[in-house]
Amino acid sequence: MLLVAFCRLAGTLSAQEVAPSSVEQSLQSVSGEWPTYNGDFSGRRFSTLDQVNASNVASLTLAWSLPTHGFGLKSTPLIVNGILYLTVPDKVWAVDAATGVQLWAWNRPSEGNHIANRGVAYLDGRVFFGTPDAHLVALDATTGKLLWDRKMADSKFGYYIATAPLAVKGKIIFGTSGDVADVPHSMRAVDPADGHELWRLNTIPKRGEPGFDTWPNAEAAAHGGGPIWVTGTYDPALNLMFWGTGNPHPVLAGGVRAGANLYTCSILAVDPDTGKIHWFYQPSPHDTHDWDAVETPVLFDRDWRGKDGKTTSRHLLAQASRNGYFFVLDRATGENLLTSQFIPTDWAKGLDAKGQPVGDPQKETVPGGALVHADAAGATNWQPPSYDPQTGLFYLNGQEGWSFWYSALDKDGKPEDHQGGSAISVSEQNLLIAMDVQTGKVRWQTDTGKSRVSAGILTTAGHLLFSGDGDGNLYVLDPLTGKPLWHTRPGADIVGGPMTYMLRGKQYIVMAAADTLYAFTLPR
Repeated sequence: MLLVAFCRLAGTLSAQEVAPSSVEQSLQSVSGEWPTYNGDFSGRRFSTLDQVNASNVASLTLAWSLPTHGFGLKSTPLIVNGILYLTVPDKVWAVDAATGVQLWAWNRPSEGNHIANRGVAYLDGRVFFGTPDAHLVALDATTGKLLWDRKMADSKFGYYIATAPLAVKGKIIFGTSGDVADVPHSMRAVDPADGHELWRLNTIPKRGEPGFDTWPNAEAAAHGGGPIWVTGTYDPALNLMFWGTGNPHPVLAGGVRAGANLYTCSILAVDPDTGKIHWFYQPSPHDTHDWDAVETPVLFDRDWRGKDGKTTSRHLLAQASRNGYFFVLDRATGENLLTSQFIPTDWAKGLDAKGQPVGDPQKETVPGGALVHADAAGATNWQPPSYDPQTGLFYLNGQEGWSFWYSALDKDGKPEDHQGGSAISVSEQNLLIAMDVQTGKVRWQTDTGKSRVSAGILTTAGHLLFSGDGDGNLYVLDPLTGKPLWHTRPGADIVGGPMTYMLRGKQYIVMAAADTLYAFTLPR
């Protein structure tokens, strides 16, 4: 079935698929299984599977569905050894990936923030899961038996764990989440055997640590924020992880925290052995709009044409940040190669020498309200993007809009709450956007309606792009042109990241709508 009405193509340009890069490939794409949050370490969410392809995708049919009768499934399921693992806050399921039949479920009700859980990590027959009360637990992947449960932070201060942990080099790595209280956050590595801490990286530096001087004083830093919301990526050849960090506090009252406020709203290149920062890049220095940089740092290798016109082989990182800007960096050094806008916005007055946006003081919060050409929630958010090496295009779900920003300060000029103000969106338009990574220009975009999109994106070697919208539509597009190829309507908000796997000779496509997981495949 084709649904053209909700897929109005805007600005489609002629395009050609890109030739393979001559650079040494240090990253492997996901294929038969989906063993980690993004499928593989790269964050590309591109699968080499092509049994389902442009010639037969119109025949996709429902294989099974699994209602969870709970919170929306904002996680991405994993599949290892024929078992699918999915989560909501407080709960993990193991499901037969061929039939959708539950094998086991683990549940521990808890106090704390239940806004989201992104999923589990898998390592050596165990799954690892973060909870709303900031515990990390290890479960036997076959039986669901609890192996250990460790408290990682105190939930009475607003800490919890939303990220799917990342298993790297025999370590389980995660970050603390939370923004309802003015507390500093951290990234941690623990031993999978018993959960004891191996290293800790403070995303808000303490006195004596690099970056502390970007805060006006110790008091401001102690309430600094910098939470981790989305799982990072990893390059085995460089032995570097790449994680995005969240906003500073109080987020809308920047006047009380002069400086760049490291390492908030930053991309961090981290040594997984030590937790040391190798380099950092800050998409939103001194953020005053709650536009964090936790969006997935996507890794890929390709030939790159520099500003001097010469083409060289580069190891690259791209991020479509919540502030509306698209960045391409050299992931070995952090050097900025490209900054462009993927959504029209006017909160910045230009770029600095590092390609970082420079905020416009006229667009910051004031008592009477400042009008900004941007949606209050930002130009994109946590929903996973995708990079397709066949097209050379980067895909994301974003939104364009306008908003008013108000400050809320007491008589002493201090924030009245943890934000120091509020924002109201006055218009919003949702779009699926395809970016040319070499030029930073929008190659094509598709109108996805007026309802906020919570769906991620999957691309495959079958020349397909899978995503969904907030109106209950699950669809497939041609990744080169945006042409609609297939559509179905579960009828509820499409959430989380679509994924795919091969099992017993059949390729499955899995995606969630509200609290139900759906698996599609080709008929026999």
